Amino acid sequence: MAVLSDHTPIQPGPRSVQADVARPGRTLAAAIETGRQRVVVTALVFGLAFVGIGTGLVRMMAFGDTGEGAAVAMAGETTTDRADLRDRNGLILATTLPSMSLYADPKLVIDPIEASLKLSKLLPELNAEKLLADLSSERRFVWLKRGLTPAQQYEINRLGIPGLAFQSEERRYYPAGALTSHVVGFTNIDAQGIAGLEKSLDSRLRAGESVALSIDLRLQEMVRNELQAAITKFKATAGNVIIMDVKTGEILSMISLPDFNPYEPTAASEDALFNRNTLGVYEMGSTFKIFNTALALESGTSTLETTYEQSPIRVGRFTIRNFRAEPQSGRWSVYEIFRQSMNTGSVHMFEAAGLQRQKEFLARLGLTRPSPLELPEVGSPMVPQPWTQVSGMTIAYGHGMAVTPIQLVSAVAAVVNGGTLHPPTLIKHDPSRPVPETRVMSAELSRVMRALMRVVVVSGTATKADVPGYFVGAKTGSANKAVRGGYNRKAGVTDFVGIFPAYDPKYIVMTMLEDAQAVEGTYGYNTAGWNAAPLGGRIIARMGPMMGVEPKDPNDPAILEALAVAPGGRGAPQVAAAPEEEEG
Repeated sequence: MAVLSDHTPIQPGPRSVQADVARPGRTLAAAIETGRQRVVVTALVFGLAFVGIGTGLVRMMAFGDTGEGAAVAMAGETTTDRADLRDRNGLILATTLPSMSLYADPKLVIDPIEASLKLSKLLPELNAEKLLADLSSERRFVWLKRGLTPAQQYEINRLGIPGLAFQSEERRYYPAGALTSHVVGFTNIDAQGIAGLEKSLDSRLRAGESVALSIDLRLQEMVRNELQAAITKFKATAGNVIIMDVKTGEILSMISLPDFNPYEPTAASEDALFNRNTLGVYEMGSTFKIFNTALALESGTSTLETTYEQSPIRVGRFTIRNFRAEPQSGRWSVYEIFRQSMNTGSVHMFEAAGLQRQKEFLARLGLTRPSPLELPEVGSPMVPQPWTQVSGMTIAYGHGMAVTPIQLVSAVAAVVNGGTLHPPTLIKHDPSRPVPETRVMSAELSRVMRALMRVVVVSGTATKADVPGYFVGAKTGSANKAVRGGYNRKAGVTDFVGIFPAYDPKYIVMTMLEDAQAVEGTYGYNTAGWNAAPLGGRIIARMGPMMGVEPKDPNDPAILEALAVAPGGRGAPQVAAAPEEEEG
């Protein structure tokens, strides 16, 4: 029997038929297998042919047979795998989703005028003149509209205009919209970070690393609503709020109004794009007396019982006096100077401590350098140059030196949390890692300052911020806006810095209003005790239950002991100061 080898020719004709008949079972199976293989091979060949033909037709229709348009389209394609930004509870603040964009090969557009008219009706936001110019150009590729909605894509497709096509891309979406615009920021059309955390975390997000922020979206919405209500009530031009965890430096909420739509940042005004919490630099007024008092007590040149004269102080052609009509003379204790926010007493406390100590103390609290916050939009403090004795006198009561609200909050947090400065952060803290900290003062001095801030809420200028059971401690401040050659007496900022619970602070809340007006019920006053303080109180009252802070018995002996502070000092009456008697 002959054996077929790779080189044995197969004879056609009757001989093969005879062999098949002689071995019907084997040859039939072989024939079926051979036929199956031929069918598969034939199908693959036809499939490849159709793919080749289809590709060629697409290239001819969209780009011409040179392939130039395809290269341009691929060069413009943006697929990035940009990762998400989420709030501390996992809610999405920024994410990337598939999107379709419209482009054209103008040389294949038969009637540019008709095409531009039809597209203008479907996409009225496009500039009609530019659209016509693009469709009439000699270029082989032009973008017409990026980020189409599915409905827009469907309607454009129905037009059947030759030379138009769609490109699959990715688009950045911000589910919270304007609510987190100043924090999250935005990207450009090619998914590159342009502002906010989108910019500062750009490399991490492009690498596919999702980032959990410290922001709590629940607080963010509540704070924005309360701030907007206060701006409306007090006819303010703007406002901002920061909430920080004093033990970690995490920013739980940061709102600056007006804000903007992150999908259309170019349509926003400069004022709306401006983040007042990090870029705004302000003279803070009497909230700075927190630092001046801590400095005086730390230096040992003053105690709570030390008394100072309250008569007006002449400095060249200027006079420093207290905001209140009284007291304008007599000796008052440090305790009362802080409680009633006296400017002249604060100046004398500074003079006793000395200029060099003041410089060193404020630098230690991070008030002389930009905040290390992760945002790219961070302003630099305005520190007097040269820093003279007169500068030190005005800084003692919150003028002559301007800082950002985030600097103020970080520094006050260090004063009240036991004496450690934590860098402010918008990134959620990893509990497996230690919190960065620098000791800036003793734990005992921190306790005394907490107790003094509680006194301000009980019987000082921040009584309207009190929330039963939460033991709020605070300080208020009011300052005119600095202008060339002096101050604008008709424009100013009012700010409030509150902590709770004061016996063991967990959170700090800062509120600020710009150009707030006296309204019905404020008795002609537009100072912080009447606007920024009650705003802070409302925020604390609402956030306490949200954050699981349990109200305590106001007569709890342990708490009262923790907040005990001896007023002492001759001429220190224990009477409540009404908010209208607030500092300047």
